[in-house]
Amino acid sequence: MNDPSLGLPTITLAAPMPGFPAHREFVLVRLNDDGLLYAFTSIQDPELRFLVAPPEPFFPDYAPEIDDEVFAALNTTDTDRLLLLTVITAGLEETTANLLAPIVVDRDSMRAMQVVLSGSGYPVRAIMHRTY
Repeated sequence: MNDPSLGLPTITLAAPMPGFPAHREFVLVRLNDDGLLYAFTSIQDPELRFLVAPPEPFFPDYAPEIDDEVFAALNTTDTDRLLLLTVITAGLEETTANLLAPIVVDRDSMRAMQVVLSGSGYPVRAIMHRTY
């Protein structure tokens, strides 16, 4: 399903993000030309958006283990189909990424969920530095 107002594919959350139970449909709006920053924008309320980025350019060694329950919720078993997005907090002094709770998107079905990586040791606020 595409959102006609933005012309972008709709991402449907398999489970709502913590604190936002009424918001299950989002679109990814590109914020810069090199595709590093996106607004994960609620279709129900476009004022609700999260700054997100793929982790690879900033954290090349980031390789979280995704639980089987996540694969089941997204109806996939193929890790190559998954897109990971980290939620970004932009500040005046520093910008951080939440590596503990990435948003996992199945590229084919466009189903997603935010996953808390229990016992991973990943931080909620990892300082971002572009690695290339």
